[in-house]
Amino acid sequence: MAIKQYKPTSPARRFGQGPDFANLTGDRPEEGLLVRLTRSGGRNANGRITARHRGGGQRRLYRLIDFKRDKDNIPARVATIEYDPVRSARIALLHYRDGEKRYILAPQGLEVGAEVMSGEKVEPRAGNAMPLASIPLGLMVHNVEMMPGHGGQLARSAGVAIQLSSREGHHAHLIMPSGELRKVNVKCRATIGQIGNMEHMNVSLGKAGRNRLKGWRSYVRGSAMNPYCHPLGGGEGRTGAGRPPCSPTGVLSKGGKTRNPRKTSSRLIMRRRKK
Repeated sequence: MAIKQYKPTSPARRFGQGPDFANLTGDRPEEGLLVRLTRSGGRNANGRITARHRGGGQRRLYRLIDFKRDKDNIPARVATIEYDPVRSARIALLHYRDGEKRYILAPQGLEVGAEVMSGEKVEPRAGNAMPLASIPLGLMVHNVEMMPGHGGQLARSAGVAIQLSSREGHHAHLIMPSGELRKVNVKCRATIGQIGNMEHMNVSLGKAGRNRLKGWRSYVRGSAMNPYCHPLGGGEGRTGAGRPPCSPTGVLSKGGKTRNPRKTSSRLIMRRRKK
């Protein structure tokens, strides 16, 4: 994917960038694999805002993605490479030999007409899915399961990949994009290759209106509010915070721990992403 620069027809358009969509081949998504999304505007069942800065946005249709890749030993042909409005990665439409159609995340180098397959003894090439026990050491993988049969949960965004470093007993050692070293059961499945659309992180929106189309409302600094609205508010003129950045309810926004210590996956971390 390449990034295109828009013509400076207005001050807001001057610094805007976007993908060129040159590698896309599908005009319309597959009708049977679409689900209409509902929007809450950040509100819970009682109508109270529980997630701030959300609202509006363009209407989108969700594409059902096959994260499990459990259709074993049946060849599939890549029919189209398509755009997905709810994720940063591109998706590929597979036509299986038995007539079924499924979407998968499109890895780097996967082209229309290529043949992919999933199973324990398939060839380790881009787009094929297999258990970690069968993948050669050192390969880059994506869409990795955390529990066998639960579907891929790790490395699903544009440009990311996980390296399979070693195997020991019933666990495989994975080097995450953040540098974290984690153990995963060797029965868990992963897809070979690095996810495409690697230039996604370099796109500059150029104006706040493009974020509004994504469903993100504008953000007001806590230091600009009244003291009864935010812990950082109040004071004459611009004053220092006097405390770590936080939300209106006092929850730390930088440097605070976000992982649940009661989750069982934490004990499988061999090296933290932060030293």
